[in-house]
Amino acid sequence: MRTSNISRATKETSISLKLSLEGGPVNISTGIGFFDHMLTALAFYGGLGLELTAKGDLEVDGHHTVEDVGIVLGQALREALGDRRGIRRYASACIPMDEALCFTALDFSNRAFLVFEADMPQAQIGTYDSCLTEEFMRALAMNSGLTLHMKALYGKNAHHITEALFKSLGVALKDAVRVEGTEVTSTKGVL
Repeated sequence: MRTSNISRATKETSISLKLSLEGGPVNISTGIGFFDHMLTALAFYGGLGLELTAKGDLEVDGHHTVEDVGIVLGQALREALGDRRGIRRYASACIPMDEALCFTALDFSNRAFLVFEADMPQAQIGTYDSCLTEEFMRALAMNSGLTLHMKALYGKNAHHITEALFKSLGVALKDAVRVEGTEVTSTKGVL
């Protein structure tokens, strides 16, 4: 079915997530408005069904919530992909957002790695610390077994850069998880 249903509770966060790689409802609530907006964009452009509720220690800051959502979403992607048989595996996307242009290339290789080159001109986007985008992407990559390269080619507005990064991730993800055959896309025969 290419779905996953995961709950995770720590002393800092409590997260409940339902994911479908085949699409479905998108309902996001993390307590961080801009992050909800980014996750909604990721799900929309990724063709995902994503129902996510996160309650975190936002009185401290958003770091634990954002990182832990990345962990749980990464775990859900890993579970939903199963043995990754038949998926396209590789994909990339270059997305403009006004003055910003961002590129994502990824490989569902089962070898986690992140290269993130995106300087943020502003430290805050609403109540969201713009540096948390890298933390989210790292947690997502490490927990899903994803090799992920992201680069802001240029941009002057942290909102636009971040949005282009999340949208490019969604577009590339949708392409990479598309089932094209029955074999594992690897000369090794396993991912």
